[in-house]
Amino acid sequence: MQERAFPLIFADRVTATAEFYERLGFTRQRQNPPEGEPTYIALRRGQAELAVVASAWPETQYGAPAGTGPRFEMFVLVDDLDTTLRRLAEDSVPLLRAPVDMPWGERIAYVTDPDGNPVAVASATHS
Repeated sequence: MQERAFPLIFADRVTATAEFYERLGFTRQRQNPPEGEPTYIALRRGQAELAVVASAWPETQYGAPAGTGPRFEMFVLVDDLDTTLRRLAEDSVPLLRAPVDMPWGERIAYVTDPDGNPVAVASATHS
C-alpha cells in the first residue's frame, strides 16, 4: 500500500484555482473529465499533492454543502517570496498581508486564491 494523504480544495472556479497553484510551482497530473470543463484536477509539487474539486463535491459525495467562508488555508514555500509576489500581482492576485519576517526564519505574506481562500506564501530568510 502506498501511504499518502492530500487536501481537497473545494472551488467554484476549478480551472482558475488549479492555474493559481500552477503559478506556485505545482504541475497538473490529471483531470476529470479529461476533456472539457474539469470538476477534479490533481496537482503535484515535489512530494506535495493537492486536488482542486468542484464545490458541489461534498454535497454529492456525503450530503454536506461546502462552506461559504474560507474553505482552507494553504501554506506554500517558494524560493523567492518577493519575486513570487511580483508575479502574482502581475496576474492581479489579491495581497491580504504584506511580507513579514518571522522570528523562526521565514518571510511570509498572504494572498488569496480565485475563490478567496487565504494562501500563506513563504521563503526562508536565511540559507
